[in-house]
Amino acid sequence: MTTVGLLYPGHSAEGDYPRCEVLLDSDIRLPVFHTDIGEDAHRVDALLRMGSAERLAAGVEELRLAGAESVVWACTSGSFVYGWEGAHEQIRGLARAAGLPASSTSFAFAHAVRELGAVRVAVAATYPDDITALFTAFLKASGADVVAGRAAGIVTAAEVGTWGRAEVLELARAGDHPDAEVVLLPDTALHTVAYLQELEEMLGKPVLTANQVTVWEGLRLAERRAWLYGPKLGTLFQKRE
Repeated sequence: MTTVGLLYPGHSAEGDYPRCEVLLDSDIRLPVFHTDIGEDAHRVDALLRMGSAERLAAGVEELRLAGAESVVWACTSGSFVYGWEGAHEQIRGLARAAGLPASSTSFAFAHAVRELGAVRVAVAATYPDDITALFTAFLKASGADVVAGRAAGIVTAAEVGTWGRAEVLELARAGDHPDAEVVLLPDTALHTVAYLQELEEMLGKPVLTANQVTVWEGLRLAERRAWLYGPKLGTLFQKRE
């Protein structure tokens, strides 16, 4: 059995993780440990507090007791808001507190883009403009070429969590760009796992979503590959020859 511990702020789209467990259909376990979200706002000061070392460390003991082999801070905005270097320091602190390999959803996106052999990406974000700009800056620091960025302007994770299939597909469609090799949907508060196959078929290219890449990153850290011979979890999880 492989257990990936996920630190997730508040309650929005954490149901994507048990869905991933079912789709992976193996001995992979993805327990979710909720951290204090504080003020639910896609605003720089609120996001910095949400991703503080104290709040992340608070969930570490439960995670260890669950037998986690790796830990991922399952939050994009609460990591990239620190910038490229600050996000590295955040994860180093989490790894020290947990005594485990650690990462965050922001780094999961950077690593997943490289895994796909892509460079040019489009961002379809639920966030306001200024927060979306911080994510695109993070991606550029990772070496990606961001050819387009779409900001839906949603302020709270609670509102994002109410979005369903129609809103998710429209966001991805609006955020796509002809030059993009892959489209990124960065919010872990957005339910996306159920729509991954449809998203990729609609756009005709790989789609990376926050909860999908979070799971993939945790498995990568645990040195566990979970290849699927089918599109259930998108191109990222499909075996490449």
